[in-house]
Amino acid sequence: MKHIYTKTGDDGMTSLRDGVRVEKDDLRIETNGQIDMLNSLIGLIAEGNELLTDLQRELMTVMSHVATPEGSRNPRPLHCDELTTRMEQAIDASDTPKGFVLPRGIIHVVRAQCRTAERRLWTLSRQYAIDPSILTMMNRLSDYLFALAIEKE
Repeated sequence: MKHIYTKTGDDGMTSLRDGVRVEKDDLRIETNGQIDMLNSLIGLIAEGNELLTDLQRELMTVMSHVATPEGSRNPRPLHCDELTTRMEQAIDASDTPKGFVLPRGIIHVVRAQCRTAERRLWTLSRQYAIDPSILTMMNRLSDYLFALAIEKE
């Protein structure tokens, strides 16, 4: 069995896509950590929900784009616009209340993590070019998660 560990991060450095080395607390790595946490939490609620599963796959692509150094091309195409449209359709079909709702349940935890990941992406976008469709999709994802949470209550 191949070893999981590489020992290349023992000095506080890690690699972006294409092998560019950066510190482990680089904003791109921190942002991807927040997206990774979101993706893991979505995995707790995704069973039987094709849209959430597709969003999980897209979050992996988003992380790949975040980890692509400036000046490099990422060959993985984004599908954020399509997923945003699908989420909007699902939100429009839901019966969500207006105003504040007390957060209860795991879906609200996932939604809150989505907001954290979105904030990190906005911070990152002030230093590095981020495809605007990613930012829109992340904003809509928290709305979609809110609609799912209300539906489950």
